[in-house]
Amino acid sequence: MLMRKTLVLFAAAAAVSACSPALDKTTDGHVADGRSLDLSNLTAGIWVDPQGCEHWIIDDGLEGYADLRRTPDGLPVCNSDLPPNVATGPFKEGSTFADPI
Repeated sequence: MLMRKTLVLFAAAAAVSACSPALDKTTDGHVADGRSLDLSNLTAGIWVDPQGCEHWIIDDGLEGYADLRRTPDGLPVCNSDLPPNVATGPFKEGSTFADPI
């Protein structure tokens, strides 16, 4: 009987814990510069990994974001003429933080 109550208690706790609200991952989460932007308002650049695949990148000085660049059918873009291990584009544009790198 004690085992059954324990299992019911754990099941109830697991069910309730799944009800927490999801975090919005489309906004820039830091507030150190007094603003929190939707990521679609930031300018992305392109970084090419060592295998030649392209990634969208955004760097606001405190946080960096990256996502694999894909074709409309979902395949990765890996036929880049850009040099590997190099980031191109204004991906730091609009940042209020100095980034020496």
